[in-house]
Amino acid sequence: MKDRADAVLVREALNGDQKAFETLVRKYEKPIYNLALRMLKDRDDAADVAQTVFVKAYQKLESFDEAHEFFSWIYRIAINESINWNKKTKRLDEYESGVSAAMSPTQEQVHAVEVLRDEMIDAIERLTMDYQMVIVLRHFHDFSYEEMADVLSIPEKTVKSRLFTARQQLKEILSAKGITR
Repeated sequence: MKDRADAVLVREALNGDQKAFETLVRKYEKPIYNLALRMLKDRDDAADVAQTVFVKAYQKLESFDEAHEFFSWIYRIAINESINWNKKTKRLDEYESGVSAAMSPTQEQVHAVEVLRDEMIDAIERLTMDYQMVIVLRHFHDFSYEEMADVLSIPEKTVKSRLFTARQQLKEILSAKGITR
């Protein structure tokens, strides 16, 4: 029922009904903002990304396929925008290291983390979209397999298979770059 309602709103928006798209924005603005906030860990950046997501969704609305859920479609846009924002702004992600909490990291340590983060983002971006999605949902957002299956509209078994393959591919990409665990 929810899927049909969203599809109707998309069709109405494509036919020039501004209020239909506004309804979609109101419906999904909080989940999209929260996703961006989880990924970026900054309220202002998350608000900027959420706004960009809805602008891009509006611009690409004709590419929405009614065979899929609107939420999954816009969620993918949000994940990609958040990854791009992270890469563009070169934010430091939280990380664990052997450095004592009382000690400030050295410039070399900060640089090493930045390089590793950039390599990881590059490796993730080399994966196909299907594999990127499962990695981001599982490791950046701590989604359960069931939640991932729901968002991606695929069976849970497929989620597990894609996640396994994605991890293997990431390992191969990083190993080829000389980055090992």
